[in-house]
Amino acid sequence: MFEELIAYFQDKSVDITPEFLRIMDKHLEEKHISKNEIILRQGESGLHTYFVAQGLLRAFTIDEQGKEHILQFAPENWLISDRSGILFQDLSEQNIDAVENSKIILINEAFFEEVTALSPSFRAYNLFALNNHIHFLQRRINLLLGATAEVRYLDFIKLYPDIMQRVPQWMIASYLGITPESLSRVRKELARKNFKPG
Repeated sequence: MFEELIAYFQDKSVDITPEFLRIMDKHLEEKHISKNEIILRQGESGLHTYFVAQGLLRAFTIDEQGKEHILQFAPENWLISDRSGILFQDLSEQNIDAVENSKIILINEAFFEEVTALSPSFRAYNLFALNNHIHFLQRRINLLLGATAEVRYLDFIKLYPDIMQRVPQWMIASYLGITPESLSRVRKELARKNFKPG
């Protein structure tokens, strides 16, 4: 049980002790979800962090005109959550759903609290993960505010090299903050320059 998450933590140099495993069994839940299934809706309480064991999730918002804005993709071995709901008990400002049939592990906040108190190696990992998330968000904001569509697309390919063939073009365009037509123009221009992703 939870083999993928255990392997993920081991890869991040977290010591997996019998007590660590006991806390995992106590607080974690494995779940299979279908493509397009929503696991968190705007306005709900986001009480879990989701680890993607298999499949692909995305976080997105819907504006007043009904347009989707994709904030993040989470392929295998990624974590995704609504941190404001978990940390501040705010209602979620985003939706999370499955782009593919997926196997996820639901992690509640009590797990993080218990293993942080137990494990120095987990504390170090968790601090790095939180700082890395802040770094990711700052970079994403800077790109959306000031970078060309081409630069944003190239950054997307670098960040998500394994999902290009797994998501429809309109989702990539939504993530980049451009229209599908603009994405098509960017790809044609890169093809003209003989750019090959991956």
